[in-house]
Amino acid sequence: MKATDVSFQYRNESKYIVMSCFSGDPNFCAECGSILPLPGLKDTVTCVRCNYSVSVREFAGHVITSSVVFNPVESSSIAKETEESELKGPVIDKRCSRCNKEGMVYHTRQMRSADEGQTVFYTCIHCRYQEKEDS
Repeated sequence: MKATDVSFQYRNESKYIVMSCFSGDPNFCAECGSILPLPGLKDTVTCVRCNYSVSVREFAGHVITSSVVFNPVESSSIAKETEESELKGPVIDKRCSRCNKEGMVYHTRQMRSADEGQTVFYTCIHCRYQEKEDS
């Protein structure tokens, strides 16, 4: 986008009319540089940031295309999390309240205010049941 630092202001019946010196892609506002909304049913396209208006005739001949791409479930981050078989972290001798087997991985987080203790999250290495303990 080409621009100069000059804006011209003319006084017209106690209102200022600002003429922009910006020139460039018609998909962007000539005043503030924001992306303009798509042309609709109105005769003008108005910038939502600065209210600059452009005639829809400026967009004549432009082709607007859009597409939605759905990623396969196998490549999503949720699928990768469930595939991950290793639990990371230190293992302690704590009994799981669901499967009653010993061995849980833990990590801590400061969930409450700084003057209170940390929250300890435990995950069973056998059944993956999760518990939390406020210390």
